[in-house]
Amino acid sequence: MLRKYDVLTEEQVTAIHDETMKILEEIGMEFEYEPALEVFRAEGQKVEGNRVHFTREFIEAKVKLAPSKFTLHARNPEHNLVCGGDNIIYMPGYGAPFIHDVDGNRRKTTMQDYDNFVKLAGASNNLHMTGGTVAEPQDIPDEVRHLKMLYSSIKNSDKCFMGSAEGRERAEDSIEIASILFGGKDVIKEKPVLISLINSLTPLKYDGRMLGAMMAYAKAGQAVVIASLVMAGSTGPAALAGTLALQNAEVLAGIALAQSVNPGTPVVYGSTSALSDMHSGSLSIGSPECALFISASAQLARFYGVPSRSGGGLNDSKIVDAQAGYESMMTLMAASVTGINFVLHTAGILQYFMAMSYEKFIMDDEMAGMLLHYMKGFTFDEEGMAFDVIAKVGPGGHYLTQKHTRKNHKREFRTAQLSDRTAFESWSKEKLDANQRANRKWQEILANYVPPALDETIDRKLLEFIAKRA
Repeated sequence: MLRKYDVLTEEQVTAIHDETMKILEEIGMEFEYEPALEVFRAEGQKVEGNRVHFTREFIEAKVKLAPSKFTLHARNPEHNLVCGGDNIIYMPGYGAPFIHDVDGNRRKTTMQDYDNFVKLAGASNNLHMTGGTVAEPQDIPDEVRHLKMLYSSIKNSDKCFMGSAEGRERAEDSIEIASILFGGKDVIKEKPVLISLINSLTPLKYDGRMLGAMMAYAKAGQAVVIASLVMAGSTGPAALAGTLALQNAEVLAGIALAQSVNPGTPVVYGSTSALSDMHSGSLSIGSPECALFISASAQLARFYGVPSRSGGGLNDSKIVDAQAGYESMMTLMAASVTGINFVLHTAGILQYFMAMSYEKFIMDDEMAGMLLHYMKGFTFDEEGMAFDVIAKVGPGGHYLTQKHTRKNHKREFRTAQLSDRTAFESWSKEKLDANQRANRKWQEILANYVPPALDETIDRKLLEFIAKRA
């Protein structure tokens, strides 16, 4: 893997940490959930109403309890994932209520869309997980939506998937479903199978819904991404360093709670911070500032010795166009080369988290493949240095017919899955642009995709539990 690129000096990281401790000590955080307040009281922290003032010693001690890496277990062990270290996990978008179709029209997400995106992620060689709320199906009642999505993630792929973060009860449903799939709660506590996204309520708050889910997962030994989305200029200061310190305070306070509930809980330091566009007032995630927050967050997570999470193919475009492409590559590359471990929203996202696109999914999957190849770097063995064939060909020759070329090109070169590299004459027969090629490709993938088999007894138990809960 390539060396990680840092955007902060060691002195700047320390300055952010010191500022964070000052925020947590002097200003504090609000936790709108009595069980969480009880935990902090028991830990000797100052609690005034819903506000908790933390000591520096408490925060630093709790963060040290979090593991530097952990394994997420899939029902197919070949898809087990190590989160942390030099590992990177790509996964699709998350939570979008709309679909942007190839013709530029927008419609509400359906359950069929959710199933389709799980299958596309399952078929991908570049996406390591199928996701959580890959898209928010609007045709399913809210009270059973999480059950339908969990079942789809299990039925349509054997890769790792995420649990619901919609409160304690739905988190417990996720844990129960996972225990049915993997053979019991003791089994999954020993070998975590779920990871869930817990978001703070910026600035300096957590609500009861997220806290209930976080505490349920921590008690069960499952992993949690603890993330902050500070919008610089609206929910955070119009100052990038100050926004980073505010984000850091929210994330560290969440990590401290998870470790207080269950020391050693697998946690991921999460950032989705960006800015508020001062002209439109909307969130802007396809910005260089967002890329800076991504890069700095990877560095802060390494400072604290925990895995990191950020967004991936982020952009503000409403359609799959050049803007979607250049903004997404900037943010996905920032996440990849600066050492982010868990890349949510790798594929499919449009319009600052509001929409998914099938064509964008395929384009982002191509970019993910390109970046995975880029991060491998160069091969410096004897074959990679290629002295013998260079000597054999000599000046003025060519390498097309050499045995070395036939032997090594598949190892050294990545074959494009979407990009067109044909001659103009070949391309001009249909004149398909990238959007049209992606439209054709996702339909071909779904037409040929066969979901991995699921044990019939387990399948029946899952359906029985879902029917009972519904």
